[in-house]
Amino acid sequence: MTVVWINGAFGAGKTTTARELIELIPNSTLFDPEVIGAALAHLLPPKHLAEAGDFQDLPIWRRLVIDTAAAMLAELGGTLVVPMTLLRQEYRDEIFGGLAARRIAVRHILLAPAETILRERIAAREMPEEADGETDGEIRVRQWSYDHIEPYRAALASWLTADAHPVDTSALTPYETAVRIAEAVGTGAVPACDIVQTPEPTGETLAAGVLLFDEQDRVLLVDPTYKPGWEFPGGVVEPGEAPARAGMREVAEETGIRLDEVPALLVVDWEPPAPPGYGGLRLLFDGGRLDAAEAGRVLLPGPELRDWRFVDEDEAAALLPPVRYERLRWALRARERGAALYLEAGTPVG
Repeated sequence: MTVVWINGAFGAGKTTTARELIELIPNSTLFDPEVIGAALAHLLPPKHLAEAGDFQDLPIWRRLVIDTAAAMLAELGGTLVVPMTLLRQEYRDEIFGGLAARRIAVRHILLAPAETILRERIAAREMPEEADGETDGEIRVRQWSYDHIEPYRAALASWLTADAHPVDTSALTPYETAVRIAEAVGTGAVPACDIVQTPEPTGETLAAGVLLFDEQDRVLLVDPTYKPGWEFPGGVVEPGEAPARAGMREVAEETGIRLDEVPALLVVDWEPPAPPGYGGLRLLFDGGRLDAAEAGRVLLPGPELRDWRFVDEDEAAALLPPVRYERLRWALRARERGAALYLEAGTPVG
């Protein structure tokens, strides 16, 4: 099962190209995530929608895109062609990582016409006609496309060009573009995205994280590519594996730091199930202090982690999701006191 994700600026011709492409790739189906946004307009309270600048900013939109794509492929098989602009790398990582977790390969295509051509196409873009000529809605759609040219430029400069297979469509029709994409996909010129495959849990899990500190007692946080939000080095404990050893293994795999001693336990936190998550036990261990030379040897494997940094407690509060921050906060208190704590949903018990 494969997804061909057609990215590009608003107005680049993604949907038109996708319609041509499904005629060229055998057993392929079109899935336009715009339909998810349209459905959410009817499902979510207007106030909640108004707080998001874009449907993509809604976590429910990103999850539904993943779940719908996976369900369509389970039903139909073959290839899913998805025309959708993704300009924020963390959203790309979350969606592509969610698909990878379901063992769905994603081949990422970028339609990249010259900006002058892009602006001409936006200006000439056909809109639904109404009796009174150009409508307010039509004007808003055009302006939306123009307003997103600058974020598109920024994405090109920072990550998008290196991540996707570019196709210069300046002198190509949608059909010619589709032919280029079909050839590139068919010959393997567009490899599957190199992103970690973390299987979706099917029940409660046991996970072990390790806190590492620098010489200023700041704690190391990492930014995974396969899920939103910052995290501690660590991961799910495998069957038959000791939790502390699992934390040591994950630290080595994620950062390149190999701990010589088994880390001390700081907190045991029971995370309640919150659908679609199953919850489970979350353990944090004290991996100790790294000197400047050790901290300078932190390495990140590209497919799994996007970034890392040492932060103080206030900075951690701004980066971590609330439940992870509470876990960290109490782990730091346990470290100060020299005694492990038992938590339920981030709150000490007993």
